[in-house]
Amino acid sequence: MSYPDWQPLAERMRPQGIDDFVGQQHLLGKNQPLRLAIEQDQLHSLILWGPPGSGKTTLARILARKHAQISLSAVMAGVKDIRAAVSKAEQWREQGKAMLLFIDEVHRFNKSQQDALLPYIEEGTFIFIGATTENPSFELNNALLSRVRVYVLKPLTEAQLDILLQRCLADYSKRNKIWIQAQNLNTKLLFQACQGDARRLYNFLDQILAQALLVIDKKQSLYDFDPVLITQILTQTHHGSHFDKGGDAWYDQISAFHKSVRGSSPDGALYWMARIIQAGGDPLYIARRLLAIASEDIGNADPRAMMVALNAWDAWHRLGPQEGNRAIAQAAVYCAMAPKSNAVYTAFKQAMQQAKQTGDLPVPSHLRNAPTALMKNLGYGAAYRYAHDEPDAFSAGQKYFPDILGEQEYYHPVKRGLEIKIAEKLEKLREQNKNWNHST
Repeated sequence: MSYPDWQPLAERMRPQGIDDFVGQQHLLGKNQPLRLAIEQDQLHSLILWGPPGSGKTTLARILARKHAQISLSAVMAGVKDIRAAVSKAEQWREQGKAMLLFIDEVHRFNKSQQDALLPYIEEGTFIFIGATTENPSFELNNALLSRVRVYVLKPLTEAQLDILLQRCLADYSKRNKIWIQAQNLNTKLLFQACQGDARRLYNFLDQILAQALLVIDKKQSLYDFDPVLITQILTQTHHGSHFDKGGDAWYDQISAFHKSVRGSSPDGALYWMARIIQAGGDPLYIARRLLAIASEDIGNADPRAMMVALNAWDAWHRLGPQEGNRAIAQAAVYCAMAPKSNAVYTAFKQAMQQAKQTGDLPVPSHLRNAPTALMKNLGYGAAYRYAHDEPDAFSAGQKYFPDILGEQEYYHPVKRGLEIKIAEKLEKLREQNKNWNHST
């Protein structure tokens, strides 16, 4: 197919068939279900979920090659456009032909817009293909997900990006009647800047090749790149990061940070913190997450972790980002190296579950306060034993649960950090309770 020179490189180089498609071999390799569906023309409604530049739109076009197609962008389209597509699909169906409706960025459709698709997908009025960079589990209705299959696309590898690079250079060489080689092209820096995004690769190459063509001597038969120029373009062009603080990449990176701290990897924690901040994430969100980690994953194994996290948060407000980020990094390292215990977290979850199941049980009379004469006459607080009047300020054998439940044990300290001492004391107190019960 011939393309005009002014057409963007990404569009000019877009593959037209499945054999020219680069990447996603887990979906399109030999005997893979999606490839078989394409080859046998047995399409079904589906969602293509993957990062930018992984080939979602290109793959949708290949899927639609043998069908009439209507393409919409969820950024611009609404229910009116869906109805128009349905009308067109019904006309085609009357002629015995199938129509494919492709909606790019389908996650931008609200609930009512997504619901508008449901009856037509179910009836087979059209074959639906949606493309999204966001996690369908969070962004799409369960009703819609139940009617489609979700295929996950991956970022391109450096080897796959290199295939696309060589194709581009061959295309430019043919068009300009000069062989353009990549001996001095810093491909390592180029591929790092692309981050697995084919469209980003094409955009960089558009700039690089445009600069190259300005200095090419028409009498030349061979051209190689100026490495200084290449480095300038790659480092000066803001290529950002696959990061959206409202999207899936945000939660993936926060999850990686949390798991690094929980897993006692200070290096991993610092790396993911740096990734988030470099991409424009809020460092105070990291501080808040550290505070949660101090409670959830460290707990009483090192209660100081909560104070360290709080102090780092406060330091950021007092010092600003440059020094404040360093304080949060310090807290991240401290929390990563602190002894870990989720005993309080686990105990609280168990208590919450039992409270949910037994929320109507009355408070035992001896635990009730008695501020009035009537309450005292009813026996409120009568059998309560004041701990400070007991040996070691512990009223052994006293009950703290509704009678029907009996005394429960939720909290089981681990043998790490301060909880070693807590466990020893708790074991002693629980033994006293058992002995007191036995003696009475």
